[in-house]
Amino acid sequence: MAQLFVYQGKDDIPRWREAFPEARVVSPEQARAQAVSGDRVWVMTQIADWPRLVSLLARRGATLSVLSYAPDSREAFQALEAGARGYAHALSPPELLRQIEVVTNNQGIWVWPELLAQVVGSAFRALGGQAILREDTLAPLTERERAVALAVADGQTNKEVARRLDITERTVKAHLGAVFRKLGVRDRLQLILRLSHQDASVGET
Repeated sequence: MAQLFVYQGKDDIPRWREAFPEARVVSPEQARAQAVSGDRVWVMTQIADWPRLVSLLARRGATLSVLSYAPDSREAFQALEAGARGYAHALSPPELLRQIEVVTNNQGIWVWPELLAQVVGSAFRALGGQAILREDTLAPLTERERAVALAVADGQTNKEVARRLDITERTVKAHLGAVFRKLGVRDRLQLILRLSHQDASVGET
């Protein structure tokens, strides 16, 4: 399994080398010719028509992450829609790049927390939101855990939930951990699937 950084420029980024010393920097043409199922491929958004390249390599079975010098939510959604499992700043520190690799290699999705909150909220509303909640789903939760779960499903970050409920972020994390355990889910996206009575067997991080 190769680790490929698809980059169109004269120099690669030292942080990539520090994170993955064995990685190879390749052009888009080389990536199309060389990438196969199981490869870890990182694609820069400065490449012309990068979504098509991401889509092509994802269909082959490669694990794709997209890197941008100016990340934004619109581009992130574009990357995920094309088949990427990760989206981050091109100048992310080596530790973060390695974390992204771990998450995406385990079939998770990695985006920054604020974007993940937007994704969760949009998905929950698309599935019907609180209008389709059943009391039996929330029955195992305490009143405060229920409030945290619904706020998170609505797309709020931990910081926003803490402000709304007048508690600390640490307390929000503790309540959210309890919610995950009691409802048998691993993360925010599985939570909204459970609350919306969808199949929660496929989760993202």
